Amino acid sequence: MKIYNVKSPERFLEIIKQCKGSVELISKQGDRLNLKSELTKYLAISKLFADTTLINDMELIASDPDDVKFLLEYMMEGK
Repeated sequence: MKIYNVKSPERFLEIIKQCKGSVELISKQGDRLNLKSELTKYLAISKLFADTTLINDMELIASDPDDVKFLLEYMMEGK
């Protein structure tokens, strides 16, 4: 799913943390970032969210179907 409407990176990461399976962010260049990794949070997320135009060029992949539903609900709420 494409990522859009992320107003609070902190809240977004809280949502990711609640997912049961792995969640990866795929950049426009094809880089895969494991969003459940603490290292990724500290090294990559701040840069990714510093320029909000980058968010529209990324795709989120969740391994668990329930997580996909959960993330879609979050994105639809826009919180």
